[in-house]
Amino acid sequence: MKIERLQVLIETEQRERLGRIAAQRGVSVASLVRRAIDVAYPSSLEPKAAIVAGILAAVPMDVPDPHHLRAELELIHG
Repeated sequence: MKIERLQVLIETEQRERLGRIAAQRGVSVASLVRRAIDVAYPSSLEPKAAIVAGILAAVPMDVPDPHHLRAELELIHG
C-alpha cells in the first residue's frame, strides 16, 4: 500500500477528540483518520467491508438486558 502525506486543518477540539480516541484504542491519529475516511467514503468495490470495519472499530459499550431496553424505548417513543 502506497501512503501519501496530506495536510488538513481541523479545529483544536477535533484534534483533541481524535487524540483521546486514538489513545483509547491504542492506535495513531493517522490510522484513526484513514479508517474514518474508509468508513465515510468507501471505495466502490468495498462498501460493505468498510461498513463492517466501522462497526468493528466502534468502542464497546454496555447494552441493557432486553426487558430494560424495551422499557427505555417505550419511554422514548411515549
